[in-house]
Amino acid sequence: MLAERRHQLILRALRSGGPAAVTDLSEQLGVSPATVRRDLLKLEEEGLLTRVHGGAVAEEGDQPFAEVAEVRVAEKDAIAQRAAALVEDGQSVLLDIGTTAYRLARQLHGRRITVITSNLVVYEELVDDEAVELVLLGGMVRREYRSLVGFLTEDNLRQLHADWLFLGTSGVRPGGQVMDTTVIEVPVKRAMIAAADRVVLLADRAKFPGTGMAKVCGPEELDVVVTNGPADAGTRAALEEAGVRVVLT
Repeated sequence: MLAERRHQLILRALRSGGPAAVTDLSEQLGVSPATVRRDLLKLEEEGLLTRVHGGAVAEEGDQPFAEVAEVRVAEKDAIAQRAAALVEDGQSVLLDIGTTAYRLARQLHGRRITVITSNLVVYEELVDDEAVELVLLGGMVRREYRSLVGFLTEDNLRQLHADWLFLGTSGVRPGGQVMDTTVIEVPVKRAMIAAADRVVLLADRAKFPGTGMAKVCGPEELDVVVTNGPADAGTRAALEEAGVRVVLT
């Protein structure tokens, strides 16, 4: 495998799954730990990651939608199926920015529900489904991230109400705090929380413990977490102590 391709795969693994050990990256790439260490050194010199003891963590930043959409699809689909089962016909649903929300949209075809979203891929998925009442929020278009953000999006949300919000995240801290790496999206997520009766966090196991420099909300603002984790008992205990129902796929 060429070094450039290895570098792409290393960055993708770190950005989607958080910090990773050299041994794990070595197994994923099928190369020696020594080769991975040289790759990490090169990527650190380029400012793309930070080496930590035994591994590395990617620098915080946005990931294009198309890149993230290819990661852990089967896990996201399992989460989406469980989440879709929570929704009853006649209800209204807010779908957040992100790839797991898109996987959930694929599970909602033919349902007599209202879907409200700022996720352009969700809109494209459901726009031809006449069973679904579809509301697309206004805002500034972030083309690579397939989303709408800004004060227009937030103003739209203040005029709406939803029975459910299905929220995405960059990561969940051990204390249950929901984080995001993209500061511009955080006010929209908070406005979605304020507009919904019940908040469901969609998070695969790679999000525990997760990264992110901006706090979206605390565990007390969540009602349900649908996940194939969290692996650590501490995070699960923090969520349950806050009254959050944890649904495992």
